[in-house]
Parts: sequence; C-alpha cells; structure tokens
Amino acid sequence: MAIPPPRVLILDDDADLRSMLRRYLSERGIAVQTADRAARLDQMLQREPYDVLVLDITMPDEDGLSVCRRLRAAGQTIPILMLTARGDPADRIVGLEMGADDYLAKPFEPRELIARLHAILRRQDMARQASSGGNEEMVQFGRFVLNVSRMELLRDGEAVSLTNMEYRLLHLFTANPRRPLSRDHLQEKLKGRDLEAFDRGIDVLISRLRGKIEEKPAAPKYLRTVWGVGYKFVPDGAHV
Repeated sequence: MAIPPPRVLILDDDADLRSMLRRYLSERGIAVQTADRAARLDQMLQREPYDVLVLDITMPDEDGLSVCRRLRAAGQTIPILMLTARGDPADRIVGLEMGADDYLAKPFEPRELIARLHAILRRQDMARQASSGGNEEMVQFGRFVLNVSRMELLRDGEAVSLTNMEYRLLHLFTANPRRPLSRDHLQEKLKGRDLEAFDRGIDVLISRLRGKIEEKPAAPKYLRTVWGVGYKFVPDGAHV
C-alpha cells in the first residue's frame, strides 16, 4: 500500500506566492492546499487533517499571530511554521510564544521552506516511532501522567493539550529526571543539526510548558532552571 504524501496547508494573502509554493511543493511530493484568509483556513482544518500549517503573520483580516494563538487555545496541535518579516526578531519570539514550532523569514528560498517542512515531518515521525513500542509507558509526576505510547498528557485524568514540540520537550525531560540539560543539548534534540539556532526558542518552549504543568509558572516545581547550565526535570517537585 502506497504511503500518502505529507499534507501541508498554507495561509497567505499573496496569490502569486500561494501559486508558486503550491507548484513547487507539489513537484516535490507534498500535497498542498492554500487559503487566503483565516475564515477559509478554519473551514479547511475542520474538514480534513494536515501534517503542517504554514502561517503568514501579516494578513488583512486576522494576522497569523492571532490565528496561531486562537488555534492553540482551542487545542489544535498541528505543527505551525510562521512566515515572518526579515529582520524582526520580535515577530519570531512572539510567534513561538503563541505556540508556533518554527519560523521562516520572508523573503525566503523555496528550498529552505522544503528543508524546514521536512525537518518538522521527520520530528513528527520520530515522535510517533518512539511512542509505538507495544507496552504503554507511563510517567507520573504530581497530578500529571504522561502516556508516552499515546503521546498524551493527563491532569487528574483530563487531557492537556500539547503541541508536538511541547510533547517532545516534556518527553525528553521525563526520560532524564534530575539531569541538568543545557539549552544546546535541548535544541539539538528538538531541532536537529540541519536547522539554525532559533534564538530564545528553548526558553520560550520552557515557558509554554511551565504554563501547562506548573501551578505557579514563575516558581516552578518540576521544570527548574539550572543557572549557567539550562534546565532539569524534578518529577516529585522536591527541593533539591
């Protein structure tokens, strides 16, 4: 049985760019659908699943940052790649804070977009493979249970919405309890060597994850800062 091609949905109000990307990606084995406004995007996401969502920040009706924030608040976990204005690091940081998984500055080479999409797809495949090992692996900490086999986090039995990157970060920490992990190590494990560093991306991801598992994110029990090194996961929340 043939493996279906990866499905990418692109939201951008530039008709020429949409047409070019549809043609370029389709010729390279990616199934592409495009939308020119947020309302159209919502309809398409409701109808069928996609593997990656590419969001342009600058949109006339609802900007990409707002769309990203709204989708994450609604529990949508699809990986999101934001298209940002070149030379504006604030857009990149805000995009990651809103729940984006990666960013690409305009104007860009289509080959770089392909590379980033393939990297996102590889990370998804790796996460699925790591979670498909027969017996269920469960990690409990406080009121939470991480079901590694199902890629699912539960709090008091209720599902907690995690993006693909947030899940992979939490899984990495739970697999290395009480071990300080540097930002470089976390970035390499999450992003791989094929993509450039994404500024404060690790710190932003940590902040997002703390917001979901810590009662007081400003005074975390589980995801501790190790000054001068990085972070460590303390499963029992003990002061160590």
